[in-house]
Amino acid sequence: MTGYSLHRPLPVAEVPGWDFETDVAVIGFGASGACAALEAARGGASVTLFEMGSGSGGASALSGGEIYIGGGSDVQRDAGFTDTPEALAAYLKLAGGPDADAAKCDLYASQSLAHFEWLKAQGVPYKGTFVPGKIIEPATDDTLIWSGSEEAWPFHETAKPAPRGHVIQYEGWGGGRKLVDILERNVREAGVDVRTDARVVSLVADGAAVVGLVVRIDNRDHFVRAGATVICSGGFCMNQDMIRRYAPEALRLNNPIGENDNGSGILMGMGAGGDAIHMDQFFTTCPWIMPESLVKGIFVNRNGQRFINEDCYHGRVSRTMIDQPGDKVYLLVDNAIFARPIELAQIDIAAVGETWEEVERELGLPEDTLSATVRTFNRYAAEGHDPVWHKAPQWLKVLDEGPFAALELNFATSYFSFFTLGGLSTLPGGEVLDRAGEPVPGLFAAGRATSGLPRWGHGYSSGMSLADCTFFGRQAGMGAAAAVRTTKAREPA
Repeated sequence: MTGYSLHRPLPVAEVPGWDFETDVAVIGFGASGACAALEAARGGASVTLFEMGSGSGGASALSGGEIYIGGGSDVQRDAGFTDTPEALAAYLKLAGGPDADAAKCDLYASQSLAHFEWLKAQGVPYKGTFVPGKIIEPATDDTLIWSGSEEAWPFHETAKPAPRGHVIQYEGWGGGRKLVDILERNVREAGVDVRTDARVVSLVADGAAVVGLVVRIDNRDHFVRAGATVICSGGFCMNQDMIRRYAPEALRLNNPIGENDNGSGILMGMGAGGDAIHMDQFFTTCPWIMPESLVKGIFVNRNGQRFINEDCYHGRVSRTMIDQPGDKVYLLVDNAIFARPIELAQIDIAAVGETWEEVERELGLPEDTLSATVRTFNRYAAEGHDPVWHKAPQWLKVLDEGPFAALELNFATSYFSFFTLGGLSTLPGGEVLDRAGEPVPGLFAAGRATSGLPRWGHGYSSGMSLADCTFFGRQAGMGAAAAVRTTKAREPA
């Protein structure tokens, strides 16, 4: 037998014998894997789900349980907001960056409300109430929040703003675990064969087609024949070699959000001929917006230059920080808006002064750099506008009430959480595409193992990952079950 690995599928001719068979094999038991398995089983397929850990979870279980839903949900309407599928699609395309997947954006926008109803039908609870202001996750069990850059420039110029973060009813942060538990219950009730402590080490290929997988259980490799395989194993933020190779800018950050996000599924898909795209993209954020009075400050880099409208989504602001020279940025505030950031953020005071020139000198910046930036900002803020970065008027404040301070956000020591956004190229139905843009027979993928709705770190909004993995996990599961039915229909009686 020739060697097989994540990078090299095992030729089917070398399989010594099948240990068991299944119509659809799903790799990974996070939200995307659960949704894929659930829809495949409900589509009439026998489904086996393999999870390398000892239970369900993944990055989904570490999340806040927030899903980006729009188009006019009952919660949006009850809170007095008007939204349309067209506005949602427009925002998703802006947030997806220069290579947004228009087909996925349009499909999700058109079916977002139906997907919300599907989630509720699975037993996912929503209180139905709105929380105003800039927050990361509700500390209460409320539902609707502003979770992106909807109201900020340049997004509001193209897409009519509306809050779209729909959070599971859960007291405090971390509702993702509850979401995954609910999906797991449905998966097991649907009769899915769940195998935990089962690590997939290779795919099995018959020419260009994927026809099975090799799973290591109890230190022995088992050979599994599958009519279709769905990769839902997450991104690669826990794999330093892949970060170094594909997304080296993320090496500046030390707080990956993941459980077993080692990129194994992406590597297996690539080994089977799949194309991986946007592998340099990642999301990051530092929770600097709490308390929200700090949003009225301005950020400068080590050259004393402003680089973003600070009223954008905290993740967009944080990702743009990483583009700046050096290893830190400063948030400039005056006494009127100063407040200590939450302890989690690990943001320190770098300089204080009675004038902005004193702050500039204490930071060791060249004369008339930072102070000139503040003078320019203050001049226009006094007039009620920001022609440089277009910060919204409600977040503008002349920074003229001393003493003044510079808060330091250090990429190495402040809390910048991150995860990857690149992955396998897929159709909206979950089919993995090769480099020629053709589907790899028998292979599907969903969630962070793919480059999905969220594929641009500068445009990410909270809830997009769970929207992507639950909705397109469902599509992949339905597509895999349909592919198996088609194959069986072609077989001789």
